[in-house]
Amino acid sequence: MRSAVTRARNGKMTYREFNAFCRSLTATTYVVQWGGSHVWKVGGKVFAIASGEGDRPSITFKVSDIAYEMLKDQPGLRPAPYLASRGMKWIQHFAKPGLSDASLRDYIRQSHFIVSQGLSKKRRIELGLGVP
Repeated sequence: MRSAVTRARNGKMTYREFNAFCRSLTATTYVVQWGGSHVWKVGGKVFAIASGEGDRPSITFKVSDIAYEMLKDQPGLRPAPYLASRGMKWIQHFAKPGLSDASLRDYIRQSHFIVSQGLSKKRRIELGLGVP
């Protein structure tokens, strides 16, 4: 059995770890849709998706324009199928080496923030997200 340290270095977060992390973020909701994908939303808007066979999913998240340019050609990462083809800045972590689990959590946290900033000020206050 691989240790948590080895798994973190290899960047292959499990569904259980992904769901637990997304659940820990403020004002999130969870749904299984699109053929079994684990979809996390903030204010009704998607910020992270885990999909694929087995216990090690591909993980898709929204990024800034700069992060998109930095990540899109990295080994194990790609513009997210469907989303990126429509001009949206989404990255999919799908293979090794990809990102470490710590970096992946940081990008998911940033995705949550980016998506929440697209909500109205009133909705952010209602959800306890504050207003910058």
